[in-house]
Amino acid sequence: MTRVLVVDDEESISKLVEYNLQQAGFEVLTADSGTRAMEIMATTPRPDLMVLDLMLPGIGGMELCQRLRKDGITTPIIMLTAKDDEVDRILGLEMGADDYVTKPFSPRELVARVKAVLRRMSEDNSGEEGVFRCGEVVVDINRYEVSVRGEKVDLTPREFELLHYLAKHMGRVMSRDHLLDKVWGYEFAGDTRIVDVHISHLRDKLERDPKQPEFIKTVRGVGYKLVRGE
Repeated sequence: MTRVLVVDDEESISKLVEYNLQQAGFEVLTADSGTRAMEIMATTPRPDLMVLDLMLPGIGGMELCQRLRKDGITTPIIMLTAKDDEVDRILGLEMGADDYVTKPFSPRELVARVKAVLRRMSEDNSGEEGVFRCGEVVVDINRYEVSVRGEKVDLTPREFELLHYLAKHMGRVMSRDHLLDKVWGYEFAGDTRIVDVHISHLRDKLERDPKQPEFIKTVRGVGYKLVRGE
């Protein structure tokens, strides 16, 4: 059974999310602090996905997300925030979150988001070429790994899916709206800044000089494309 960790110090919210996820067939673990969440993430097996509140006592949601990513833990994270503020949403994504839901939220929507993220993680790629090569960047679908100049690079699940999609359509320009639809898998209220944030993360990890990218090119006024480099 797929395991989801819900991290929220508000018992009413935690119980609501737990109930709806259990009704959808998930095994649910709960934590009321960032410290407890870290302890659970250190266990084996780890949860398959985390629903993480932004505002937590002690270790906050932003810091927890950042720590997990720095430790190489790529478990998908959906962040809950009571702040309907673009700055907080973008900051959460920059810390490594894969998605966010703003409070108050529909439990049905949250469950749909969880399923969408997990579905992208478990898609069968057996019908595709196993390895995409883009100059010095190698995307291995079967191993779910990316390497640059022979060195393995840790990507979040969403970063991997975005790079994978660009690699499958190498040389073709993809608009931000198209990438939102194909990679995120649902309408994201036209918030194309999310695509820009993830492209920036990929450039930081793949490019020698992210300000002068060799591989992920911007086509001004249109979108992005992956090329084989200089």
